[in-house]
Amino acid sequence: MPKLDWLTRSEDEKVSAHVPYRLLEAVPEHSYGDPKAENMVIQGNNLDALKALLPFYAGRVKCIYIDPPYNTRSAFEHYDDNVEHAQWLGTIYPRLELLREFLTEDGTIWASVDDNEAHYLKVIMDEVFGRKNFLTTFIWKKAYGGGAKSRWFVGLHEYVHCFAKNLEMFPDMFLSPDPDAESRYYKLTDEKVAIRGPFRVKPLEATRSMDRRENLVYPIPAPDGTEILPKRQWWWAKERAYEALKNNELYFAKAKGGSWSVQYKQYLRDEEGNERLRKPTSIFDGPYTQDGTKESTELFGVHERFAFPKPEGLISTIIEACSQPGDLVMDSFLGSGTTAAVAHKMGRHYIGIEMGEHAITHCVPRLKKVVDGEQGGISEAVGWQGGGGFHFYKLGSPVFDEEGRINPAVRFAHLAAHVWFAETRTPLAHPKRRSPLLGVHKGVGYYLLFNGILGDKRPDGGNVLTRRLLAELPAHDGPKVIYGESSRLSKESLLQLGITFKQTPYDVKAR
Repeated sequence: MPKLDWLTRSEDEKVSAHVPYRLLEAVPEHSYGDPKAENMVIQGNNLDALKALLPFYAGRVKCIYIDPPYNTRSAFEHYDDNVEHAQWLGTIYPRLELLREFLTEDGTIWASVDDNEAHYLKVIMDEVFGRKNFLTTFIWKKAYGGGAKSRWFVGLHEYVHCFAKNLEMFPDMFLSPDPDAESRYYKLTDEKVAIRGPFRVKPLEATRSMDRRENLVYPIPAPDGTEILPKRQWWWAKERAYEALKNNELYFAKAKGGSWSVQYKQYLRDEEGNERLRKPTSIFDGPYTQDGTKESTELFGVHERFAFPKPEGLISTIIEACSQPGDLVMDSFLGSGTTAAVAHKMGRHYIGIEMGEHAITHCVPRLKKVVDGEQGGISEAVGWQGGGGFHFYKLGSPVFDEEGRINPAVRFAHLAAHVWFAETRTPLAHPKRRSPLLGVHKGVGYYLLFNGILGDKRPDGGNVLTRRLLAELPAHDGPKVIYGESSRLSKESLLQLGITFKQTPYDVKAR
């Protein structure tokens, strides 16, 4: 696939790999509400913060929304948006690389942008997330009446690029009931009409725009016993199609020439009788920038309001389209905290990252008001009455110093999460559990002897692998990888026992 090129691309491609892992330090005086809440606000460079979070949250985020600086060549009060084009590309590329690692397999990323960098951002996201995972570019009509005026036209819109992590795993996006759906689309009936209502039919055969996959090519038996093969492939895997066939949810039509076509029934309601919800259209007609400015003014006052914040209604449309209550939402360009506030009101967990002082001056007071039941923005629409809480963090020291030694401030949980992620590229399932056996991945048990996890820091004790200590470790019937200060077992013994020993800190990956 052709790649976009810019002056510093070769250096920028290496940035995310060389960002050091840092500690996150809790700031209790800026945290608020329920101490058991899982929500996080982090102040610091978002590249460093993303790297620090990766061992804990890789593959766990359902929805990422970002609203990066637009490179409009005009300075805003809270950040400098006047960045050379190549520098802007070099800034956004490594962040997208890290953000992709956080998404669940059925997760999505949404990125707001305007004309200045929209098409360049699309090409970079094609590279990072894959062209086949592109959902669409939504058009957001951001203003009513007059918009931003250039010499030649009045600008009324911006863009939101949307990509799936893995389009094959991504479900339908739903927003709200469509009151006209039955009269416009759903007119056919069968024996399920009492519960599921009328249905409409849609082709089961995929279009040529879909990448060819052999598992989607298989025969479907027609009503007369003949087999129907697709000209290209079906939309569904065989198991799903045959289940629909068994449940009388496929619709067969016979052409004059005798050939059969296969369609599937899309009912007005689901199996429980709940009305099918309407998918989002590719144009968001409001809420508008004026709404966001009004919300910001009500929260912070005329003089402290944020410049051109996204309205809560726009963010709620995005979050509702791709997540469910309890899912995790992330915004690494948090700004004045809109994404976090909306996610909180909608019952999602969230991680917000903001570098500037407005992490404290805007995000913290705004989220405190949300916890207390603030009634602006989408509160009335979602029935928000308050509750929950959030924890505030700042970036601390790197896990490793320049010589590769482990920072004395690092505790077992920090290093355990780092070692597990470095070995498996997955987050540690129980990061707070204190056990030398971190877990089992693909049949291999991973152990860490650190900080006297077994209650003994003597050279012949808990951080050094000896036969006595090996007998005390939690059992795993299979190959083992054990990290420790040193090993008293010979290479022959380790091989016979199926143990790969790695010495800390030298064998712990620092990047």
